[in-house]
Amino acid sequence: MKAAVFLGNRTLELRDFPDPRPGFGEVLVAVRASGLCGSDLHIYRDAPGKPATSGSCIMGHEPAGVIHAVGAGVSPDLAAVGQRVIVHHYAGCTYCDACRSGWPQMCTTAPARVFGIDDHGAHAPFMRVPIASLVPLDDRLTFEAGAAIGCGTGTAWGALDRLGDVGGATIAVFGQGPVGLSATLLATARGARVVAIDPEPARRLQAERFGAIATIDPMSVSAAAAVRELTDGPGVSLALETSGSTAATADAIAALAPWGKLCLVGLGGEVQFKVFDYLRSQMTLLTSWTMSVVQLRRCAEFIARNNLPIGDLYSHRWRLDQIVDAYEEFDKQRAGKGVITFDGPST
Repeated sequence: MKAAVFLGNRTLELRDFPDPRPGFGEVLVAVRASGLCGSDLHIYRDAPGKPATSGSCIMGHEPAGVIHAVGAGVSPDLAAVGQRVIVHHYAGCTYCDACRSGWPQMCTTAPARVFGIDDHGAHAPFMRVPIASLVPLDDRLTFEAGAAIGCGTGTAWGALDRLGDVGGATIAVFGQGPVGLSATLLATARGARVVAIDPEPARRLQAERFGAIATIDPMSVSAAAAVRELTDGPGVSLALETSGSTAATADAIAALAPWGKLCLVGLGGEVQFKVFDYLRSQMTLLTSWTMSVVQLRRCAEFIARNNLPIGDLYSHRWRLDQIVDAYEEFDKQRAGKGVITFDGPST
């Protein structure tokens, strides 16, 4: 089969790989949608020769599709041919406390495998997956929705869970890329009042469509000052930083009310502040690394039950043979989310 690989320095290509076969406790997923994730851009831009840019690992870690074949040891009540699934893009030992609680990315016995980075991913027609990584895809959700939930949208859900009960709170979401927009949509649906911050007008407009009560352009005003003005002075009780911008993180800290909580999700930024300036704020700083497989399932169920328009995250849809164009466009980071789609039956 043809599959996409990273070669470093913003280059990638399609290469031939043997058709995968499921081993013991595994299934073969016929991929129907494979999302482009912002974290992939760090690898796309990286130097060649590293494991993820060596051309030996199939990229793509936001898969949704249909079980095409099952391996030995897989009973029909666990996975069956024709079942629609989302793939949680990690695999651990399955028996340590972290894995058994649904956090294989925090496996304590060995480095976790991350599909699309150090194990074959989903920018290919087929993908071999352990059954522990599967989450059912509700018939009310498209494969594209499943792909988004599998990482970016699920990451937003995980971060909101870290912040606790957001119902009735005002939350500032810094960055309105796919993760930030998902957070705006999900937090609104969970009863929060969202202030969305992003320099791109199109993203701010989408945030309004997803329920934000106000939007802020951090390039034209001080985001922290604008948030405080919107809250009549004290700031917000909750904030979420999704862009990976050091400046945005500083603004998020400055926008917190006393006893406020800030959750950091975006990659690449740095956090620096004078402890003396914030010691009396009693603030809480949190990090959030994607989501557990349990949270992934709950997120998918919540979106299906509330009929949330996750598909509206997508601005670009590509075929696998357009993969070079897809990442060149995605690298500009001016539009919404992109996805690679594959032809095939819906069940």
